[in-house]
Amino acid sequence: MKPLSTSKIKAVGLMSGTSLDGLDLVAVELWQTDVKWEFEIISTKTISYSSDWTNKLSNSPTLSGEKLIELHTKYGRFLGKETKRFIEETGFQPDLVASHGHTVFHQPDLGFTFQIGNGADIAAITGITTVSDFRTGDVALGGQGAPLVPIGDKLLFSDYKYCLNLGGFANISFEENNRRIAFDICPVNFILNHFAEKQGLQFDKNGELGRKGKIETELFEKLNQIGFYQKKAPKSLGREWVEQVFMPVLNNFEIPENDKLRTVYEHIALQITNVITEQGKMLVTGGGAFNSFLIERIKSYTNAEIIIPSNEIVNFKEALIFAFLGVLKITGQNNCLASVTGAKHDHSSGVVFKV
Repeated sequence: MKPLSTSKIKAVGLMSGTSLDGLDLVAVELWQTDVKWEFEIISTKTISYSSDWTNKLSNSPTLSGEKLIELHTKYGRFLGKETKRFIEETGFQPDLVASHGHTVFHQPDLGFTFQIGNGADIAAITGITTVSDFRTGDVALGGQGAPLVPIGDKLLFSDYKYCLNLGGFANISFEENNRRIAFDICPVNFILNHFAEKQGLQFDKNGELGRKGKIETELFEKLNQIGFYQKKAPKSLGREWVEQVFMPVLNNFEIPENDKLRTVYEHIALQITNVITEQGKMLVTGGGAFNSFLIERIKSYTNAEIIIPSNEIVNFKEALIFAFLGVLKITGQNNCLASVTGAKHDHSSGVVFKV
């Protein structure tokens, strides 16, 4: 490991989530004191995907190998151009760019995961050292390749007992027996958006559609009996699981769509609170933090103190932490915890592209 430095490292973090709500960019300065890591967010931006990009990304799992590699390159160029524009707009001069990419396949039990967005293209276009492909190294070491954010929870947000993210999927991290534990809990926006889109909306704002429905008890029980919820961590979820396991349960019920949606809300709230076994402060981030109905349902089950931070942290925490993962990578420090992913050992994941 390289010597610790108190000098500030400037990074741009890029994040694209499974819910396809856009590309998040964050410009951040990070530095290490004798006590902990500190950060200051300088600027943020979300770029909504055009309908063309939404279609390309949502259809990417069906592409041939050749076309998928082509999209991998094109999306990398898109990321590079948007990053360069962001840098020019803000005047921020980063030491590195760290990009999560966009997940197309995630089947760690079969030994593979794939995020498109070629880091070499980002580096070539921006002229800045780029770290990408954060998940494959962990999967190669026998890990789930997810979640990767908990190292940031541990080192940047240690004031909280729990860190809950409500994105395409809900994931949580916390300390247990002096080890960081983290795992995916259940689908959230990935499935809520599915129902909203059926009614011509991008998402269910404040849970307004869900409020209109009623809970179907039998469906609620069937969802809660899904085998994944009985598995112990480490464990992670992906698009394939929703399509192959979760959706078939919903499709077996001939009930109004809003009743299905309302039942899913209750399911999400219950599954989240099933893993919150102690009182304490819980930081809630991700797009779902703005869904007032979802937060109401979670609060109805738990005694934990739910804290929703500034919009900047809610919206950009994952992009911030991927910037942090990139900083850990280039400073020679571990950025992936075996206690979280199940890999053989802690390690420093990601591929570095220099120009």
